[in-house]
Amino acid sequence: MASFAPTADLLMQLLPRKGILAIAAVIDIALHARGRPVAAKALATRHRLPPRHLEPVLQALVRHGILKRIRGQRDGYELAREQRRITADDILRAAGTVDEIDPQPVNGSKLLDQVVIPALTQAEQAFSAALARINIEELARSAEGVRKSAAEG
Repeated sequence: MASFAPTADLLMQLLPRKGILAIAAVIDIALHARGRPVAAKALATRHRLPPRHLEPVLQALVRHGILKRIRGQRDGYELAREQRRITADDILRAAGTVDEIDPQPVNGSKLLDQVVIPALTQAEQAFSAALARINIEELARSAEGVRKSAAEG
């Protein structure tokens, strides 16, 4: 049986770009904070993004209690909770509020109401449950291992 390795292109179909960016930003802050806030500009530079793309995502993460904004001489962001208490699901839900899609419910036909919406709701709940099992502590540990192996190689 052939093994399956998901690509970024495949993930982009399931997860919004801002959600993936939000997860990367939280992991980055977990790795780089080291007792001092991480500047948005440093995050943007490391992820090769214009700061204007990152700032709304960071603000949403602050509003949802995932990050804390530190103002002053050491302006930046730090985690608002322990790494193990922040899940990928938490982050994606916060990032999903950045660009609210049309809040109008999709309805009107029996096919949509009785077949499509219930099936997609069930799939969404299963996906959300899987994302809730992934926490930042685990992802930061994996990222640290990748960083160390890149430095050695």
